[in-house]
Amino acid sequence: MAERAALEELVRLQGERVRGLKQQKASAEQIEEEVAKLLKLKAQLGPDEGKQKFVLKTPKETLTGKYGEDSKLIYDLKDQGGELLSLRYDLTVPFARYLAMNKLTNIKRYHIAKVYRRDNPAMTRGRYREFYQCDFDIAGQFDPMIPDAECLKIMCEILSSLQIGDFLVKVNDRRILDGMFAICGVPDSKFRTICSSVDKLDKVSWEEVKNEMVGEKGLTPEVADHIGDYVQQHGGVSLVEQLLQDPKLSQNKQALEGLEDLKLLFEYLTLFGIADKISFDLSLARGLDYYTGVIYEAVLLQTPVRPGEEPLGVGSVAAGGRYDGLVGMFDPKGRKVPCVGLSIGVERIFSIVEQRLEALEEKVRTTETQVLVASAQKRLLEERLKLVSELWDAGIKAELLYKKNPKLLNQLQYCEEAGIPLVAIIGEQELKDGVIKLRSVASREEVDVRREDLVEEIKRRTSPALCIC
Repeated sequence: MAERAALEELVRLQGERVRGLKQQKASAEQIEEEVAKLLKLKAQLGPDEGKQKFVLKTPKETLTGKYGEDSKLIYDLKDQGGELLSLRYDLTVPFARYLAMNKLTNIKRYHIAKVYRRDNPAMTRGRYREFYQCDFDIAGQFDPMIPDAECLKIMCEILSSLQIGDFLVKVNDRRILDGMFAICGVPDSKFRTICSSVDKLDKVSWEEVKNEMVGEKGLTPEVADHIGDYVQQHGGVSLVEQLLQDPKLSQNKQALEGLEDLKLLFEYLTLFGIADKISFDLSLARGLDYYTGVIYEAVLLQTPVRPGEEPLGVGSVAAGGRYDGLVGMFDPKGRKVPCVGLSIGVERIFSIVEQRLEALEEKVRTTETQVLVASAQKRLLEERLKLVSELWDAGIKAELLYKKNPKLLNQLQYCEEAGIPLVAIIGEQELKDGVIKLRSVASREEVDVRREDLVEEIKRRTSPALCIC
């Protein structure tokens, strides 16, 4: 044992020497030489018997055991050596692994990237097997509910700015769910699988969920009915206060902690001015296993057909929650980093926007170009090139057709198809008069604008506040 301890000390000292050389930016040869010595010492040390090491590698993500029943949607692969790999299911688990690998304990970040689900695609609902997500996360040890409230504020800001319709953000807490299952008589081993059943309540009726709990997952009808008494409730902070007085739920430590945090969360959401967009919904379960606290999901609301009816949810477009234990799963020493975040379903939102534009018979604009530089006669390519360059230099998003002598009709048709709002037309008479003919594609109205005033006129017409194209 003493010999092994001495070797471990030598490994530690040599490791410090290597790190010191890297910090001093020593030569590559010197660093390689010292790394070789370190590896030799480690080889002498041999394996640490009885201690299982958790090795993190960039291409392999350990996904199993973090998504609950959704694990069946993970794409499993094997490399040439037979090593099991997986395509990432979301951006949260890779983020947690990154924190653990780089020993980061405090960071705020956003990330847009592709994820993969072995699911049944539904194009009209924006459900694909390969799609983009946009995530925002806050990692670090902070006072309760402050970063959680900021995440909900960001979610509401994004959905409001996209102008995709009325929405509602449902919130709940995993601790409340676990406490509720406990007092209802659900065995500990069935918490997560019952959680997955409850999570289906936004898609199917309570009777169908109850049948699944009893028929497939082995709960007694009495236990299922007790769960139903809770999960069919939703409201605001008044419901939180009501449940804090519940004689059974308030006696459960986990549930009490969750309810107290939700009450604090609603205070912050009121200060942020978004409490009216939030609903405390006991049916929200979020089937992913890594959530540990507050969870939330944004749904778009369908306008009621008849007065007095409640708005109907037409689909989830964003979701998230707190996952304080996930980083610790990847850290060799199990060190935890509290995290909270949200994910925006980019393709889902695109699908909704496209459907609404089609319903309104509006074209989807595929370019940010503000103006097309066009010519009314032949042999004016040089003048078009000069003008488009002037507009680019002034920060105007302009383009021109890549033809020497394009027909004016073709140029105007291109603007209509691409959704370009303005056309700056150069003609021989306009060059003599020192003006540019500015045409609105939508109204087809044309005005002569002095060349030196063209930039300001385009900016005025295309500013978001005015938009008089």
